[in-house]
Amino acid sequence: MTSFAEIQAEFDAIVGATVYATMVTVDARNRPRTRVLIPIWESVDGRPLGWLATYRTPVKAAHLAGNPHTSFSYWKPGNNSVAIDAVARWVDDLDVRRRVWDLYRATSPRGAGYDLGNFWRSPADPKLHVLRLDPFRVQVIRGMDLRSRIWTAD
Repeated sequence: MTSFAEIQAEFDAIVGATVYATMVTVDARNRPRTRVLIPIWESVDGRPLGWLATYRTPVKAAHLAGNPHTSFSYWKPGNNSVAIDAVARWVDDLDVRRRVWDLYRATSPRGAGYDLGNFWRSPADPKLHVLRLDPFRVQVIRGMDLRSRIWTAD
């Protein structure tokens, strides 16, 4: 795929229906570690862009410092799935944190809203951290026929 728009509707449908993603990072010895989280995704200038409001745990921070590449996987019964390979980086800018706070409330899970206020006091809460997720590969697999469509960054 040369355009993310070609798979965006399927991407949004599967991610929106699944909500929770498994995030994979690797440690200094290249051993994988998974956790289940709720990232949010948008399209900016025709490319996918993700955000993850999260706690900056020592394990997650160490893994990403050693290797910022991460994968997210969404799967639903019926074999609808989305796999996202991305580069993650911490963003501490308060304006970005405010924007992400509002994006979660408005868009995640799709239409239902996800209030970060259940976990943090405000966008300025020092325990709230934001990861920017820049995908370089997105794969959408639909149904039992396992039809796969892949978008990659330039």
